[in-house]
Amino acid sequence: MSKALKAKDQLVRILVPAGKAAPTPPVGPALGARGVKSMDFCKEFNARTAHIEAGVPTPTLITVEPDRTFSFITKTPPTTYLLKKTAGIEKGTGRPGHEVTGTISLKHVYEVAKIKAKDAHLKHLKLESIASTVIGTAKSLGLQVVP
Repeated sequence: MSKALKAKDQLVRILVPAGKAAPTPPVGPALGARGVKSMDFCKEFNARTAHIEAGVPTPTLITVEPDRTFSFITKTPPTTYLLKKTAGIEKGTGRPGHEVTGTISLKHVYEVAKIKAKDAHLKHLKLESIASTVIGTAKSLGLQVVP
């Protein structure tokens, strides 16, 4: 985050599909409750995420100032989304460790880790550390990691 949060600033965390932000839930209620015009956010968000495939879930941190202005940063898609897309599965297992929903190669794990390494909160970690968390997430989805 470029500037430190001030005492009066409010932080809103929402998951918005890239290029498809609309003043409907979850965006409208989250920002409307804080006095921000959700349409202004939607226009700016859609312009900023135009380069991403439409509909990709994008975690977004919105800082709302006391004067009702806002700034926001977008993060990379959730690890589970990236893994499910890579493995070609709709959803994970209900019983991790007991059922296998698909397989994913170590190469794909590292590709997902490289994408996740772009997030500010993971920049200080080694790629191997991020990859090990990706493997853990894959196992919780019921994906088997093969060399």
